[in-house]
Amino acid sequence: MEDIPSPLLITPIGRIHSPHQDPNAAPIQPRFARGLRGRVELFEPFAAGLEDIEGFSHLFLVYRLHQAEPAKLTVVPFMDDRARGIFATRHPARPNALGLSLVRLVGREGRWLVVEDVDMLDGTPLLDIKPYYPMFDAPEGEVRAGWLDRVPPDEAEARGRRQPPPVPPG
Repeated sequence: MEDIPSPLLITPIGRIHSPHQDPNAAPIQPRFARGLRGRVELFEPFAAGLEDIEGFSHLFLVYRLHQAEPAKLTVVPFMDDRARGIFATRHPARPNALGLSLVRLVGREGRWLVVEDVDMLDGTPLLDIKPYYPMFDAPEGEVRAGWLDRVPPDEAEARGRRQPPPVPPG
């Protein structure tokens, strides 16, 4: 067996507050949480790091999936009915239970950020904030989404909002 490096110690820098309490009912990605507002609380020792953040429209939030089920290497993703490798999905049952969401920055109030499109659970530990840079983060050329490219948009919308998938006509 390969040598696995020793564990890392990561300190939360804040907490995410959202309207989502139930992990089985929360939207599965920011796209399916459009307009849902939340607040990001930065702990006081990290507040100075928010300097100049107001100029950005979107932020990546990196966080701990603190209510995720134990890690699995294959899962049935929310958008499919077939098992897939965990790293080909965004399922929360990950080896390190890290989440990543792109949210819209509405405003800053001291060490608090008001954000929209929140899909994370209330009380989620925040690990990092990174500004969205369109010139670096929007890929050029062909973009593929693997197996997800085969999910019909109306089915993706229903599954993403945690509604039953539409029944095909016929």
